[in-house]
Amino acid sequence: MAFKIVDFAIQLSVILFAISFHESAHAYAALRFGDTTARDLGRISLNPLRHLDPFGSVLLPALMYILSAGRMIFGAAKPTPVNLANTRNPRLANLVVSAAGPVSNFFLAALALAALLGIKQAAPRAILDLGLAVQGDRFAAGALAPLTYVLFQFAVVNVLLGVFNLIPIPPLDGSGVAMSVFGASVARVYATIRPFGFLLLILLLYSGFLSRVFRPVLTGVYAIVFRGIP
Repeated sequence: MAFKIVDFAIQLSVILFAISFHESAHAYAALRFGDTTARDLGRISLNPLRHLDPFGSVLLPALMYILSAGRMIFGAAKPTPVNLANTRNPRLANLVVSAAGPVSNFFLAALALAALLGIKQAAPRAILDLGLAVQGDRFAAGALAPLTYVLFQFAVVNVLLGVFNLIPIPPLDGSGVAMSVFGASVARVYATIRPFGFLLLILLLYSGFLSRVFRPVLTGVYAIVFRGIP
């Protein structure tokens, strides 16, 4: 039971950092295009309290952890406010600001994977121990297991957040990217479905679509980390 609590605390800490970095990236990108709205509200910050949403940042991760028996944790922050009317070249600004969040998560995932591959090169046994930690033997599997486990969670959580947010359904970032690329016709469609965006995402979750999207992504992460480890 104690290990489960520690495990949840680690995963929650990872996701709070990931979503704080994600939202700060949106805010910083908007600032670079001339919109100071998010900056003025203190949203360029790695302090999770600046981005906290009671449901998305606390209850949702807890529910996901419980319902998946500890196999997956997921969460969301409150949206970063952006006023495109304040930006130079609003269409390009929308593209860059929307993409900045997922790109920031892929960047964090790449850093974590690079660190794991460095450890794998220097101490292959540590990655074997990580495999034991991922299977549930969290801290009994070698001195480096806590470090490699945190890095592995950073990689997994950030890759999943990046991929999830690129789904082109409002309010996810992928819808902003799609509107910027395809223009007014797509924007009109999104204006119609936006009130039902969360319902559509719930349907995708229960239909198994998200699992089919995430599974090959997770398989890829596992392959990068554990390839060549007996």
